[in-house]
Amino acid sequence: MRKILGIYSAPRQHWVGDGFPVRTVVSHHDQGQHVSPFIMMDYAGPAVFGPTTQRRGVGAHPHKGFETVTIVYDGEVEHRDSAGAGGVIGPGDVQWMTAANGIVHEEFHSDAFARKGGAFEMAQLWVNLPAKDKSAAPGYQTLLASDIPVVELPNGVGRVRVIAGNIDAAKGPARTFTPINIWDVRLNRNKTATLDLPEGHTLTVVVLSGTVEINGEEVARDAQTVVFASEGGSITIEANGDAKLLVLSGEPINEPVVAQGPFVMNTVGEIKQAMLDFQHGKFGGIAAVEHA
Repeated sequence: MRKILGIYSAPRQHWVGDGFPVRTVVSHHDQGQHVSPFIMMDYAGPAVFGPTTQRRGVGAHPHKGFETVTIVYDGEVEHRDSAGAGGVIGPGDVQWMTAANGIVHEEFHSDAFARKGGAFEMAQLWVNLPAKDKSAAPGYQTLLASDIPVVELPNGVGRVRVIAGNIDAAKGPARTFTPINIWDVRLNRNKTATLDLPEGHTLTVVVLSGTVEINGEEVARDAQTVVFASEGGSITIEANGDAKLLVLSGEPINEPVVAQGPFVMNTVGEIKQAMLDFQHGKFGGIAAVEHA
């Protein structure tokens, strides 16, 4: 089995804008190349918002050099960006934005969700791009719940939604720049799953809810992250109660990482250039719209 390198507890919750109470459960600053190509993951919620006529979320802000992957469990998120893409995603849907050469976007609760309020839960991953792809054109993928294959694990263990990568013949709909797997996993109480990921891939398991035992030796709970060695085969996960997990694996990008604010590049000079490009309007802008 793969060696467990560490179990990390999320720091205290903080707010991103006024719509996303998040805990940072994956961080390149803490786990480094052991989580490459993933740079960061924020887990928002679970929370309950009351009805409002105000817009809750984050206004226009830039990104460059990576991709954002937003997975909605409860509530609705509306996205618009300077490339002209956008839309509303709800429970089970995924928004995949490629910032690459530079983009400006905004993220808010949808108008409909804001008016009625309710349960809100989502996760956002930052996926690094190789140096050769950081200058690619920005892009956007809407991955609806109906587009994401569901694999039932044997013996009633649970199920896996394959957002990216594959399990056997089931292939996720996301188009990726490097080989990665993003699996939305649900395990049933007192069941044990054996998961096989590609040899040489980094492997990270984020526990969103529930308590699990990993490889029969370590226990992980809500908002804890388990980081594994990239060699060594399969892992086992036993759920003490019903559990919700994200399993992340990928071919590591063996390049320098310099991350500052909304930019992820390879050198400090490239970060400075990204800031200048944004300040000079090279990422474009988002047209104002009227909201009810």
